[in-house]
Amino acid sequence: MQIEGSNPVRASRAQVWAALNSPEVLARCVPGVKTLTLEDENTFKMLLEVSVGPVKGKFDGKIEILERHEPDTVVLKISAKSPVGIVNATGTVRLEEVEDPSQVVTQVHWVGEPKLMGVLASIGGRLIEGVAKQQAEIFFGKLEVEAQQL
Repeated sequence: MQIEGSNPVRASRAQVWAALNSPEVLARCVPGVKTLTLEDENTFKMLLEVSVGPVKGKFDGKIEILERHEPDTVVLKISAKSPVGIVNATGTVRLEEVEDPSQVVTQVHWVGEPKLMGVLASIGGRLIEGVAKQQAEIFFGKLEVEAQQL
């Protein structure tokens, strides 16, 4: 299954790029994140509380940056485990500065391919696309506020 979207952020591409590469900013923006720490240059460790329909769990996981093409593209691999299931996903985020004379806007295009296992897959699998898009709206709203301050 592939999930994708595109969200405008009223900030420059450089500001959005900086925000997306800051563990502190991401910890404040990603819904459900309890901790997010930089393990090395390309790996973040995280603890995340997630609800997908009736399935709720605390996930221990990591985000690996597979490719980084500053200032416009990053390819990620996410893996997380919980008693309710396992999530493995790959994703790409691409930043495009929009030409608008009245304001600075960066369009953030994202695509992901989640693979769910366990109870999460059997019960929450059919809800994942709607939940992902809802969480993306929350994330990008918070990211815009953070990026404007950079």
